[in-house]
Amino acid sequence: MSSGSGFADLLRDAALRVTRPRIAVLEAVHLHPHADTETLFTAVRTDLPDVSRQAVYDVLNALTAVGLVRRIQPSGSVARYESRVGDNHHHVVCRSCGVIADIDCAVGEAPCLTPSDAEGRLDGYVLDEAEVIYWGLCPDCSTSITSGSRP
Repeated sequence: MSSGSGFADLLRDAALRVTRPRIAVLEAVHLHPHADTETLFTAVRTDLPDVSRQAVYDVLNALTAVGLVRRIQPSGSVARYESRVGDNHHHVVCRSCGVIADIDCAVGEAPCLTPSDAEGRLDGYVLDEAEVIYWGLCPDCSTSITSGSRP
């Protein structure tokens, strides 16, 4: 998705009012997968120099609430946002530099993992998503370590 009108259509389809900050934030999330709020704020300010930090936070919350963006927060990391939603994919995080990449679902369809209860219920919960985070070293950090330098 790369056009303002496409983002406007997404907002309308989600029953959200179309505003310049909403379009700008949605575009920033699409252009910067797994970005933190500071990165997104900086990207939005490029097109909308007067937008406030609070406005960006509010838009991210609204977009997350309607499922247009997904908020992830790996352990020890700040919240990050992505536009890849609805497919129950997972993530791999580099322990050294913190880069995050998508990993397709490990097994089957959402919630992708089967709990010990064969019906997919756990104490009355109806499960619809499983979140798996793989940890390791990205190719760049792995190469740095094997070549003797620190990442």
